[in-house]
Amino acid sequence: MNGREFLILFLYFLSTNANQIHRRFEYKYSFKPPYLAQKDNTVPFFEVFGNAIASSESIRVAPSLRSQKGSVWTKSKTTFDWWEVDIAFRISGRGRIGADGLAFWYTSEKGDYNGEVFGSSDKWNGLAVIFDSFDNDNKHNNPYIMAMINDGTRKFDHQNDGQNQALAGCLRDFRNKPFPTRAKIEYYNNVLTVLFHSGMTNNEQDYEMCLRAENVVLPKNGHFGISAATGGLADDHDVFHLLTTSLYPPGQIDTIGQVPAPDNEKISQEYKEYQQKLERQKEEYKKEHPDEQKDDLEDWFETDNQRELRQIWQAQTQTAEILRELSRKLDEVLGRQERTLGLISASANQVASGGAQQQPQYQQQQQQFNTGTDSGIRRQEVDNLINTQNILVQSIRDLKTQLNDLNQRSEMLITNQKQGGSQGGAFDMHSLVTEMRDGMNQVKMSVAGVQARVNQPQPLQSCPTSNCLGLTPFLIAIAVQLVIILGYNMYREAKGNQSKKFY
Repeated sequence: MNGREFLILFLYFLSTNANQIHRRFEYKYSFKPPYLAQKDNTVPFFEVFGNAIASSESIRVAPSLRSQKGSVWTKSKTTFDWWEVDIAFRISGRGRIGADGLAFWYTSEKGDYNGEVFGSSDKWNGLAVIFDSFDNDNKHNNPYIMAMINDGTRKFDHQNDGQNQALAGCLRDFRNKPFPTRAKIEYYNNVLTVLFHSGMTNNEQDYEMCLRAENVVLPKNGHFGISAATGGLADDHDVFHLLTTSLYPPGQIDTIGQVPAPDNEKISQEYKEYQQKLERQKEEYKKEHPDEQKDDLEDWFETDNQRELRQIWQAQTQTAEILRELSRKLDEVLGRQERTLGLISASANQVASGGAQQQPQYQQQQQQFNTGTDSGIRRQEVDNLINTQNILVQSIRDLKTQLNDLNQRSEMLITNQKQGGSQGGAFDMHSLVTEMRDGMNQVKMSVAGVQARVNQPQPLQSCPTSNCLGLTPFLIAIAVQLVIILGYNMYREAKGNQSKKFY
């Protein structure tokens, strides 16, 4: 786009916004998917002629066969002076050169699909925006978009592709694009503007200026139409939608279809009286039939507070499930530690019973244990078990603290909600719900962290060859660890009883 076209486009949008044009969608002059065509292949408010085929998603105005012509026209004429039409179409074919092209029409009368101009009649009275894809004059200036005005007397010059008769135009390639190409044709205050979308992007607002012409006079009332034709070469000419919008100057649309003020007040008063009468009848019916009263529809829906509470209980249930899974994995770790203690106890018994005679064998076993070369449990595995247990104990303590805090807040929220009517809303429900949501998020993050730590394999570290832990300090450490395990079992039983009360 050069500087001149950019300036014209900028002035066009600036003038459009400054005038504040009123727009109204005209459904009787439009079609779009889905369900574009009915079961009998007709399009509402439009007539399909010739070889055009209507489906639920598009209208194939001319198929990719030789010498095909088709068109689609509105049944009724327009009732507005100024308009804007948005067309989305695709022209595609296997050949490097297409034929013949597609045309948009605004004419005083419908065209004949057997005509000679792109599937419509020649010597038309009105506007034609032609998308010509075949180079008849061999000047290598196609595909080309041009606008032509005809008063019903001129014949279209096919040999020169109508170049001498065109009002204005632009050289744009609209064949075989990845996305549908679009054209926006606007006629307002005798100014004709054509914007073009190349179909290279999926952005529906990616338009560029193609042409703009002033002092264009068209018939007051006319038909909209789209036609296409093929010759020796052939393309598929598909139209996806045609959207028509009527344009009105500022202040004019306010008087169109507006109910007079006295009638509007009368209708509003009648509506209010009818509503009051309906409410009285409902009250009388409830008094006369107390047994047949049904629950109010409001009981079918939940309030914001109820929704927040339901989400909190669901999150707590998920947290409890995760804690059960962590407890199961912790039991597995404890089982491995018990097996480790059994092996160590057996080794100690053998050392105590063998005495000095088994001293060399004990030293060999001790060396193998320190270096981790025997086939049984290794030193680094024991270290990993101890580290994992420490992480689990600390994480479970954090979870206990957070769950206790969340439990207190939940009880406070439930108590305040029950007493909310008598207290007149003395507490801040929103802040409490927010705090509970934050607490649940912290619990979820903590549980996710614990689960990640448990699932993450601990790296195996090589045991040093010297200064290894002796048997006696190791037995003392295991005894301390057993005390911790017993304390944890007592804590878990107390926690299980508390969870049963909580749920």
